[in-house]
Amino acid sequence: MKNFIQPGNVLTVTAPAGGVESGAALLVGSLFGIANGNAAEGEDVELSLTGIYELPKVSAQAWTQGAKLYWDNATKLVTTAAAAGANALIGVAAKAAANPSATGEVRLSAGFTI
Repeated sequence: MKNFIQPGNVLTVTAPAGGVESGAALLVGSLFGIANGNAAEGEDVELSLTGIYELPKVSAQAWTQGAKLYWDNATKLVTTAAAAGANALIGVAAKAAANPSATGEVRLSAGFTI
């Protein structure tokens, strides 16, 4: 196929203000993913858009497996709260997570927020 470019599991994005550390969750426009390396503000960084990652969550929430999960870009935490569309839908809980717990396993939904 002449028009195929790549599978799209990883995309290059520009690091936001303050830069980014390897393994950090990152929202760039409507793309959500995990940084594959460190990058200073304005530098290119590879962003993984698919897979299962352990991410910081709202400690006081319990997750059930398969629950929809959202990214609160203000707190930099994964939450079950859509907040009337203010939080970006990023995927589902890969496993249940207890209340309280600081992290949970998230299956990313191909990096595109809704």
